[in-house]
Amino acid sequence: MSDARARERRWITLPILCLSVFLVVVDNTIVNVALPSLSRDLGASTSALQWIVDAYSLAFAGLLLAGGGIGDRFGRKGVMQIGLVFFGFFSVAASLSHTTGTLIATRALMGVAAAFIFPATLAILTSIFTEPKERQKALGIWGATSGIAVAFGPITGGALLEHFWYGSIFMINIPIVLVTLIGGQILIPRLAPQAKVRFDRKGLVISTTGVTLLVFAIIEGPAWGWASSGTLLCFLGAALLLGLFTWLELRTEHPLLDVRVFTVARFSAGAGAIAVAFFCLFGFIFLITQYFQFVKGYSTLSAGVHTLPFAIVAAVFTPIGAVLALKIGSRSVVGMGLLLMGAGLVTAGLSSTPSAAYFGPILLSMILLALGLSFVTAPATEAVMGSLAAHQFGAGAAVNNTTRELGGTLGVALVGSVFASVYGPKVATALAPYPVPAGARSAAEQSMAAALNVVSHAPSAVQSSLIDSVDLAFSAGLKVACLVAAGVAVVGAIAAFSFLPGRSEMKGTLGEMLSAED
Repeated sequence: MSDARARERRWITLPILCLSVFLVVVDNTIVNVALPSLSRDLGASTSALQWIVDAYSLAFAGLLLAGGGIGDRFGRKGVMQIGLVFFGFFSVAASLSHTTGTLIATRALMGVAAAFIFPATLAILTSIFTEPKERQKALGIWGATSGIAVAFGPITGGALLEHFWYGSIFMINIPIVLVTLIGGQILIPRLAPQAKVRFDRKGLVISTTGVTLLVFAIIEGPAWGWASSGTLLCFLGAALLLGLFTWLELRTEHPLLDVRVFTVARFSAGAGAIAVAFFCLFGFIFLITQYFQFVKGYSTLSAGVHTLPFAIVAAVFTPIGAVLALKIGSRSVVGMGLLLMGAGLVTAGLSSTPSAAYFGPILLSMILLALGLSFVTAPATEAVMGSLAAHQFGAGAAVNNTTRELGGTLGVALVGSVFASVYGPKVATALAPYPVPAGARSAAEQSMAAALNVVSHAPSAVQSSLIDSVDLAFSAGLKVACLVAAGVAVVGAIAAFSFLPGRSEMKGTLGEMLSAED
């Protein structure tokens, strides 16, 4: 298909690209609601449950740059379709898993497949929507899909688990994969390939290893201790490998990624804004879903339904954020979006007490967060992708998506650590007067679920008082964690106001901007 013909069909191609994104994002959230079922049916330990979630993110983030670069060199549509086939195959394998080890392995393989799907969708979108105004609108729709998927995962997972076995949350992927494969084969263009150049295998291996080690350090940091030798060695190894990757790419004729793009303020500020937004979002979701279930007492399905306003607001306002960026510039829209996310986190932190009404401050905090994310996603993504030449759209999309994953993973790790530093001591104080075994006491200090289990074995005369104390400990930890995340959002907003372009500023590709700076 010619490039001109592909652009003619761009608006009927967009839904297939969005459905592919939806598939990848929803699988990053749907598994969380199944953790109690997996613990019961597979006898999974707390550590195993963490790795059932994290194996997907680790493989996904580590291989995104590889997936984007391979798509650039060998064809984005073909790479995306192959990724979808393997994603469906490993989804079936995950649904049939009978041991935690098998499930962790299949989840990791699903993450590998996702790394070849996600950057291809954004690269194809950027290739067929060449006019800036249309591209912003398309990115708005593409970004809204992620927001919808964040809420759809817990709702669908909760509904399935009320009627079917835990494997049903993976089988739901199969009809989506089939529709996307067939629709993609018909509608997605096989664009004219980029010039054939020598593939940067060294860059692929080194970048994949470096990013994987970095994500692994972030995931294990809270468990090992941020200052432990294992965590520090992982961070050091990641820094050395990514430094070596940068050095090699500057000396390679056809690099996997032209790392000079990070010297362009528009690119780096856009990527940074995305990382900050998803740091705040994933950190908030990590705590608010527990708050709904443990403190407010909602069922799994009800907790998912209570996040629905977030998805609705994100779906409606993400395209609006893209249009606003065209009118007043990315700088104002992204900066304001991060400030709104900060305001939502402050609202959540100060008001999410055990007695807080859902239709009030809790709902308001989710609306503010969704509005903020809506104003960040499309404009910041366009800042990243609009900085690149066509032959690097895949690698650029991978950078965009890697920052999302790194930001989200770091958000869960750091926000969770801040929460634990407040929650644990308060629970310890509440349990101190009672003869609780050391193992049970330690578990209660690390987990709200474990604390409620301990309290359930206490004498009935003190159970109510202990539950109140545990609930207050959770709310105290949530308050401090949200305020810390809000501070990160404000810092990100300052950077966005400082470095992202206004409406009238130059919007060229990497080569044009570097030439202008020279």
